[in-house]
Amino acid sequence: MMKIAYIAGPYRADTINGIVQNIRKAEEVAIRYWKLGFMAYCPHKNTSLFDGILPDDVWLEGNLAMLERCDLIVMVKGWQNSKGSCVEHDFAESKGMKIIYD
Repeated sequence: MMKIAYIAGPYRADTINGIVQNIRKAEEVAIRYWKLGFMAYCPHKNTSLFDGILPDDVWLEGNLAMLERCDLIVMVKGWQNSKGSCVEHDFAESKGMKIIYD
């Protein structure tokens, strides 16, 4: 059965262009993991530009529900600067999940 890789990295930025650049970075990592034989779950693509529709904690709660079902988490460069990515990292660590620093 195919393993699932969760792609975690910064989403927010000061401008829409910055957000789109962050989405593209996560997308590149997701594509790489698809090519390696994983199902890559990329929350950046799942809720791209949904900003302001619901409170931010709704997105994070949903992402943690997905992360719990994954086999590993891939931390995209710059993840340390993202509050959400830090929460995802800590969650994965608390579950003993394999963590890859891209």
